[in-house]
Amino acid sequence: MKKIILSTLMVGALAIGANAQDDFNKWSVEVNGGFNKPMAPITPGYFSPTLNLGHADLGVRYMFNEKFGTKLDFGFGGFSNASDTPDFSSNYYRLNLQGVANLGRIMDWQTFSQTFNLLGHFGGGIGRLTPQENQWADFQDNQYNIITGLTLQVKLSDRIALNGDISNIVAGRQDVAFDGASSINPATENGYYGANSVWWTGTVGLSFYLGSGDSHADWYLRENKYATKEELATQIGEIKDMLKDSDGDGVPDYLDKEPNTPAGARVDSQGTTMDSDGDGIPDHVDKCPFVPGPASLDGCAPDDTEEIDYLAKAINDGYVNVYFAFDSAKPLGYSASSAHYVSNFMKRNPGVQVELKGYADELGPDDYNMKLSERRAKSVYDLLIASGISESRLSYKGYGEDTSVDKSSADARQMARRVSFEIK
Repeated sequence: MKKIILSTLMVGALAIGANAQDDFNKWSVEVNGGFNKPMAPITPGYFSPTLNLGHADLGVRYMFNEKFGTKLDFGFGGFSNASDTPDFSSNYYRLNLQGVANLGRIMDWQTFSQTFNLLGHFGGGIGRLTPQENQWADFQDNQYNIITGLTLQVKLSDRIALNGDISNIVAGRQDVAFDGASSINPATENGYYGANSVWWTGTVGLSFYLGSGDSHADWYLRENKYATKEELATQIGEIKDMLKDSDGDGVPDYLDKEPNTPAGARVDSQGTTMDSDGDGIPDHVDKCPFVPGPASLDGCAPDDTEEIDYLAKAINDGYVNVYFAFDSAKPLGYSASSAHYVSNFMKRNPGVQVELKGYADELGPDDYNMKLSERRAKSVYDLLIASGISESRLSYKGYGEDTSVDKSSADARQMARRVSFEIK
């Protein structure tokens, strides 16, 4: 019972703590510079360096939320020849509108790092290539392009992040080679390479976060979504205090209406000492707890009273039950003693046979509740067998839902989750 209540309270506390407002900065300005590498088209015999230093870009980014955004960026630079190859020099620029995905947040990197993050970007735009040398010098080759890339971020402060980006650009409608020494078709100025012109950039730069909030969307964590160890320890400590059972009767103090029950006393679900036969003597001191009798006889009836009639009536009238937690077939600690009373009664009356009747509340599907009620009856059957009662004197059956209780009442539903006994 304690474990069930502890789990429920912890889930509730964390769910309430996960509520927070969207209070983060959305704008950033990004400045990057580094290398480029033209791949194709290149005139045979012309080569570019593996890493050609000569690219820069400037961008403005807006995040709709912690995971998705958009950016407009302008990139420019120049291509040049590798050593020991024919000379060439070409300038270029591009202007792109891109969508941005905060892959680090999507993949929950924040669960193991608050310093590193990963962005993905994809989009399209326009550009121009202008060779400075060779046959097509000063030719302005206008084109469109598609760009995709990944940006690794390192958080330096709440306002600045270090970026390392690799991007691939595919150009369409390009007429001339990156070196300016040839075109796709020397006989025409509009041959077009199609979407086969490819080049790469690799840059390092900085993101400058704008806004009045304490954090940018790249790094924002919703308040209390990830509780600290100290916060969890405090919450668990408070819950454990609530679940203390000072008198050891199996009912937590915050539910116990009688928190000073004597040790060994039989109590109900609210921690109150039980007097099953109503004779004014609590069960734990009553030597005949199901037979009303005077205190002078320790709660037992005079010798001429038929004990079996009182016990049978108490059992058959439903005063003796074993109760269960929600969706459980394990008897609750405070009610397992009912099985021991029935066991003792059967040992003192060897001619008696008993049927165990399992029930469930009305929550859940009918077929599931039928099986659950049978498992409950079987668990009490096993207790009685273990106590020394012969299998031939016992039978059990699941009766499914007890529809006689108020389905809207938690207390009533608890009373429905039970195993009752019927003397045959």
